[in-house]
Amino acid sequence: MTSENAYERVAQDPESTSENTQTPGSRRRGARGTPLPGELAAVLADYLARLERAPLSTESRRTYASKVRQYLAWLAAADVDGDPLADPAARDWAVRDYRTHLVTVAKRKPTTVNNALAALDDFYTRRGLGPANADRLDLPTSTRRSLPQRAQTRWLRAVAQEPSARDRALALLPFYAGPRIAETVRLDLDDVRLSARKGELRLLGKGGKPRWVPLHPELRAALAAWLEERRTWPGAQENPALFLNRRGGRLSVRGARDVFARIADAAGLDAATAHALRHTFATTLVRGGTDLVIVAELLGHARLETTRGYTRPSAEDRERALDLLPVDR
Repeated sequence: MTSENAYERVAQDPESTSENTQTPGSRRRGARGTPLPGELAAVLADYLARLERAPLSTESRRTYASKVRQYLAWLAAADVDGDPLADPAARDWAVRDYRTHLVTVAKRKPTTVNNALAALDDFYTRRGLGPANADRLDLPTSTRRSLPQRAQTRWLRAVAQEPSARDRALALLPFYAGPRIAETVRLDLDDVRLSARKGELRLLGKGGKPRWVPLHPELRAALAAWLEERRTWPGAQENPALFLNRRGGRLSVRGARDVFARIADAAGLDAATAHALRHTFATTLVRGGTDLVIVAELLGHARLETTRGYTRPSAEDRERALDLLPVDR
């Protein structure tokens, strides 16, 4: 299939075709867009022919065909400078203007806009002009999921009721020290340093990069209790692993997750995974005013921008902010 209509029949984008003439959201899904003028129809037909020979999936071809047709339909009615189909500078200006149109007039989401820009890069590359010099939109970053204050209290109370010293120490590690679950089960006995009043934990992060995390008093007490009980477990003398399973081997990630799931169930919590507890650790430190560099070091983040994600407000934060507004009754 090399004609415009061949792709039109299979690739109508629900967020588009005639964005220059339709009110956003008003076009019926699957409806045909405004016909292109002869010259632009020929441009599209040439692109579709090239696209069919490209080593792309059928879905990618459909998406690119739809996005490029939308751009050409906009181009037919837009007031552009120069010839955007032949001149690189005019290409850049037109694509940037189209990006603005998608955001301000068509009200498209950032992901949709960036997908359109990717299709135009392919279109212009196959025309021999190369990708347009047009920045992508920043995508919204979701807030890290951490436990609300009440859920944290319920978690700690459920941990306190846990009869196994191993499971109490395991459950408190991400809450008070923030390790990933894989880092937790990788711990050996010599990774824990305890004294009467202090303690440190040596964690091996991604890429085997080590970091030392000071121990919170609650976690230090839980680890001391586990080390005492551990002496009676199978494999205690032979296995260097800090956390053992009931057969004397190293506790696996799956086994650790089962422990977290069981305690979460006892606490009546759905989201109390080791990952959520690590996020809770980080969010608590950041919201408490701890320097981001320190938090990044404690979490084993290579990039400060990753840690900065914990500063973003949650839905609960936004709701609490609105509660501050006065009401005159």
